[in-house]
Amino acid sequence: MPNRSTDSLFQLVKSLEKGEKRNFKLYIKRKSAGEDLKSILLFDALDKMSIYDEAQLLKNKSIKKQQLSNMKAQLYRQILSSLRTIKDEDNIDMQLHEQMDYARILFNKGLYYQSLKVLDRMKEMAKEHNQLTYLQQVLFFEKKIEGLFITRSMQDRADHLANEADEVNTGISIVNKLSNLSLRLYSWYITNGHARNTKDEKAVKAFLENNLNEDAKNAKGFYEKLYLYQSYCWYAFIRQDFLQYYRYTQKWVDLFDEQPKMIDVETAHYIKGMHNLMGAHFDLRNHTKLEETIQQFEKFSHHKIVEQNENNRILIFIYLTTAKINKHFIEGSFTEGLKLVPHIEENLKEYEIFLDRHRVLIFYYKIACLYFGAGNNEKAIDYLNKIINWKMDLRTDLQCYARLLHLIAHYELGNFDLLEYLIKSVYRFMAKMENLSAVEEEMFKFLRRSFHVGAKSLKPEFQKLLDKLKKYEGNPLETRAFSYLDVISWLESKVHNENVQDVIARKFKGSKRGMAK
Repeated sequence: MPNRSTDSLFQLVKSLEKGEKRNFKLYIKRKSAGEDLKSILLFDALDKMSIYDEAQLLKNKSIKKQQLSNMKAQLYRQILSSLRTIKDEDNIDMQLHEQMDYARILFNKGLYYQSLKVLDRMKEMAKEHNQLTYLQQVLFFEKKIEGLFITRSMQDRADHLANEADEVNTGISIVNKLSNLSLRLYSWYITNGHARNTKDEKAVKAFLENNLNEDAKNAKGFYEKLYLYQSYCWYAFIRQDFLQYYRYTQKWVDLFDEQPKMIDVETAHYIKGMHNLMGAHFDLRNHTKLEETIQQFEKFSHHKIVEQNENNRILIFIYLTTAKINKHFIEGSFTEGLKLVPHIEENLKEYEIFLDRHRVLIFYYKIACLYFGAGNNEKAIDYLNKIINWKMDLRTDLQCYARLLHLIAHYELGNFDLLEYLIKSVYRFMAKMENLSAVEEEMFKFLRRSFHVGAKSLKPEFQKLLDKLKKYEGNPLETRAFSYLDVISWLESKVHNENVQDVIARKFKGSKRGMAK
């Protein structure tokens, strides 16, 4: 499990680029107060650390324990202030903030007409970039000026401003409802994984329908459409309706293609959309489209807006690497995929204080699958142990399949003495899970039988399990089980005395020949 510092100041210091660090020191030295120079000492001490260590900080004689809390709070504010001095010409939020500041300055000077002219420019910029909240601020300020002073700037000004404000407020209300819906559906997935049965499906469907009125369904604006498509995307993904999932992820990405300026404004949403599009191609086993989208995404990764933004670089690393691993899963090229592992490990270490634990868990599981598919069960077990020993509430389904793969890897190694214990351990864990899918139920029954059969006689039981599981391959509610753990291919590898990756590679080549015909 990685060391994860929760110290806010340490995280902020570690997020700074070289140029930002240089700018901070110049900013502090311009102020040249004695206390500010102490801030540089604290800054340098934090910058040199790989892990936050307060005891190490206090070894510096200039940093007193009773002063540390105040020094850290002051340094945090100073870093943020220094970052504000670095002007980002491409950041629409900063541009709009700047324009609003100018309008307020002119208003306070009594230059009402000039203030209104700035607000007009700001309004056009906000409309062009779909920034409804800034548009709301402009209209509020315009109404304030018109209500306090007679500007005669336009006939029927009051009615026009009132109508504009009503329209913007309606748009914001719809965006708020749809963004709430999207977030809650995504949260449902992060907590529970895919729908396990018809009860889960009905619950998610009812939740979607209860939160979608006609205004929301007929979304017109950019953000209305964005959150509507996201909501349908998560809804379809939870239900494992991968065709609908693909359709709405494509709509999500197409929205940015229709309004390219919004890629710069909402880069993270665009990156997330591309990630889900690649995920949809993987779930549908559309290898050609997955390759094309990976190439498109890799080209985008060299864009200035990615290279000059730490958050965007981290997201690109996560999603591009995930897509490349998935491509190897489809092809059965697990050994080739292992070449990605050093790059993944290096970046997990570099970005560990910024990555959420859910994402790290997924990487561990995918790396374990690569090693398992390549026949290196010892290394697979190492990564599976990272998941099993990491105590957290997220993704009980992932925890379940990590344990099952862990069990199978030990079986492959012939660790029969340990296997007896592992079977009981996995049995107990799965018994705590509610609403098991049919595939999980069959695995559950298999484990129960294994208590009486004995570890050395498990091979015939795996054959029986293969026969039963094949019946569920086309069942939509069972897709989750096969996507997390390709137990069918593993069982087939035992029947045909082949490596797992050779079985999957043969299936992949067969599917390509079938498509060619």
